[in-house]
Amino acid sequence: MANTTIAAGPTFSLQHRHQVLGRVGISTLRQQQGHTLFFTPAVPAIRRRFCPSIGIYQDRQSFSDGTFNSVTCSSSVEGADKVSTDQSRVSRLGNRGCKLIGCGSAVPSLNVSNDDLAKIVDTNDQWISVRTGIRNRRVLSGKDSLTDLAAEAARKALEMAEVDPNDVDLILLCSSTPEDLFGSAPQIQRALGCKSNPLSFDITAACSGFMLGLVSAACYIRGGGFKTVLVIGADALSRYVDWTDRGTCILFGDAAGAVVVQACDIGEDGLFGFDLHSDGEGQRHLNASIKDNETDKAFGTNGSAFGFPPTSSSYSCIQMNGKEVFRFAVRAVPQSIEAALENAGLPRSKIDWLLLHQANQRILDAVATRLEVPSEHVISNLANYGNTSAASIPLALDEAVRSGKVQAGHVIAAAGFGAGLTWGSAILRWG
Repeated sequence: MANTTIAAGPTFSLQHRHQVLGRVGISTLRQQQGHTLFFTPAVPAIRRRFCPSIGIYQDRQSFSDGTFNSVTCSSSVEGADKVSTDQSRVSRLGNRGCKLIGCGSAVPSLNVSNDDLAKIVDTNDQWISVRTGIRNRRVLSGKDSLTDLAAEAARKALEMAEVDPNDVDLILLCSSTPEDLFGSAPQIQRALGCKSNPLSFDITAACSGFMLGLVSAACYIRGGGFKTVLVIGADALSRYVDWTDRGTCILFGDAAGAVVVQACDIGEDGLFGFDLHSDGEGQRHLNASIKDNETDKAFGTNGSAFGFPPTSSSYSCIQMNGKEVFRFAVRAVPQSIEAALENAGLPRSKIDWLLLHQANQRILDAVATRLEVPSEHVISNLANYGNTSAASIPLALDEAVRSGKVQAGHVIAAAGFGAGLTWGSAILRWG
């Protein structure tokens, strides 16, 4: 037990924790030595009848070690056979899967080409396209709003899924650039006109954000009783770019993408396996850290000799060590996809499409080569939009679906990676 940590939600009483431990069994916990075991509380309305738990197991190894044990998720419900469906959601929870039934995307109208960038920094179209694969990117301008862009992508996803906004149970906005310090998801809920006031909140995990949001949606559906979840990836990194730094300003664009994830019978489940990681040791390679405002330093503040009141702060422009991020991505992403495939019980040959975060064409090519996926089965729209962070995967998926490339039943290996450092993958079935 010395090497096992048990974390419980704040709603668990000490007596309840003992009951949970009794059901799991001390011998089971001993088998998890060297791992961390998390328990999530049940849905409040039905906590008295049963206690669903989602167990996540992860070895304590870092990116620098070069090897990772997979992160797996399993859900279980005790006592489901003793509760009728008209009393609670137990029977549905015990046999629930989830599937993707709709997608949508939106981009700003302003297009910035490589030739446009050549007018403000020392670069040219060939230099950028050869090193990154990017030729154009879309950028918010004037009074453009990222929240409006995200709402537009969400509407398109709901329309494809034929889902009324009032039937949405949960909205997850995956973004590192919200337009409100406290998050923008509730504003999207308002823009969509969801009269049922579904829970809406932001998830911040940089370019891995959409993958985390997708897995979170699955866990909420399988273990939390939610039926329809809207997952949105939206970012405006152009607002945090130093437009005099040719090493970073050439990379990023703004966009939004969304998917509708809905509960289904377990036999129709569309999320076969996943793998998620983070390693704070790599934060120095890619970040936009907080900084004190220079104006406050110049004019001072009352009581500044004592450090109070504190100076107001903002975030620096994006700082990136491109070589280290490249090395990280081409090593960690294939390992993560392999782990997700193992969790899903599927061989590589079952992959119809490889869908990666659209960061750099060289990364996409390197990962595809390591996984032995032919280039014609790699989804890429990087040339038109650049790196759109959490929006890149749903944006590329939406274009592939609407063009007829991705069809119902196709298996997709998707992976995100980025600041944190964070990375993760999932094996999905579309439709």
